Amino acid sequence: MISGKRGRDEGPKAKMAEALLEIEHLRVVFGRLVAVDDLTLELGGGQLLGLIGPNGAGKTTTLRAAAGLQPATTGQVRLFGHNVFEHPERVNHHLGFAPDTPGLYPTLTVATFLEFIGRCYGLSPQMIRERIDHWLERLWLADKREERIAELSRGMRQRLAVARTLLPDPHVVLLDEPAAGLDPAGRVEFRQLLASLRDQGKAIIVSSHILADLAEYCTHIAIMGHGRLLRYGTVAEVAGAASNLRTMYHIQLARRVGDLAERLQPLLADESVTQLDFDGDRITLEYDRDREAAAELLRRLLGVGLPVAEFRAIEPDLEQAYLRTGIRQVD
Repeated sequence: MISGKRGRDEGPKAKMAEALLEIEHLRVVFGRLVAVDDLTLELGGGQLLGLIGPNGAGKTTTLRAAAGLQPATTGQVRLFGHNVFEHPERVNHHLGFAPDTPGLYPTLTVATFLEFIGRCYGLSPQMIRERIDHWLERLWLADKREERIAELSRGMRQRLAVARTLLPDPHVVLLDEPAAGLDPAGRVEFRQLLASLRDQGKAIIVSSHILADLAEYCTHIAIMGHGRLLRYGTVAEVAGAASNLRTMYHIQLARRVGDLAERLQPLLADESVTQLDFDGDRITLEYDRDREAAAELLRRLLGVGLPVAEFRAIEPDLEQAYLRTGIRQVD
């Protein structure tokens, strides 16, 4: 039972209007390990939240708690205003969760498995048939409907897990590393599917390590580390926050320069120049992002006789935002 006791009122909090899913001061503790530490966010219809962070950041525990599968030590999780632990019968039909290692029945065929899931949700036989046909088509499994699950590849099993999650047509969808087993073509198709679900007004959380994919279909991004919410906002806000006043520059030289390190000594000694990296005919560095600063940087490079063929500021992205948090991988 959730105690309702509030945790520390610190750090960033994700507030969204007209929330379908509300997570308030969630804290999950396993012995001496704090897996989720005072996490608060809300998710509304038509919003797709990308949850990123290293292994051990608390992403899976957060999703399991949001799905009502992992009891909270303190805090609240509500779906349509109902506590997911106290009133599971009121929320189960509205919430779908696909774990990163989905539990499937390997001896069943794809169609039989989905029919079983439909019956568990109390759907009519006609509705079950219609939805099975629909989701097998949408998830590129139509030609696998009579195959045993044991014979499917990992990527196909991931797709089947998503089909199983979407079969009852939930309003809130939680997906833990859903693209992990997909090939490049499958990832493209999956991005299109998620964008379609978002546009239908569903509230979706997707955890993933594939940052480039998240930038394409997410409306919001949350970066977690050590169980806490470190960054939250729209994709543009989170990416832009990585370099609000500074940015990375890429400099391509016309040819290799043998004494490049010697020529770059003034920049190496300049504290305003950071993350300087160079190799023969290529230089990357971090510097002030305004145009006057960029012009001054280019002047300095030309002033030491470097044959600059290309000079450009690198647009901020999620990878830069993630790296700037200083998070270290936890295995």
